[in-house]
Amino acid sequence: MTKNNGLASLNRRMKAIPKAVKEAVQPALLKAGAELAGDMKHLAERSRDTGDLIDSITVTPAGQRTPPYSQPGGEQVVPENAVMVTAGNTSVRYAHLVEYGTTKAEAQPFFWPAVRLNRKKITGRIKRAVSKAVKTRGNMT
Repeated sequence: MTKNNGLASLNRRMKAIPKAVKEAVQPALLKAGAELAGDMKHLAERSRDTGDLIDSITVTPAGQRTPPYSQPGGEQVVPENAVMVTAGNTSVRYAHLVEYGTTKAEAQPFFWPAVRLNRKKITGRIKRAVSKAVKTRGNMT
């Protein structure tokens, strides 16, 4: 039986695509996270008192930990091929109270409106980055 070199080459290319795609998508993810964080900071301006909430909005890349007490979800490790935009830290534990309001303070949403505003643009950017990575890296043998 003879080996099919075309099949072996295709298998090598298919195994290489996921890693190459993950690496190629990282800049798009970080850019999307930065834009989202910028919009959150802009929307949070109306709730400015000290500026601590605005300063607590951060972008955390894959493999790193989000700040303790950050919203949504608290401290956690960001999964592979993702970024997380969070608000809050050990000094700012009230991001959710600003977002949703309390019985004594009106809600001043900044987090979820920014997510909704950017969802389509971010999704498109990431899809384009994946498609480009598959096309350019998929041609490599």
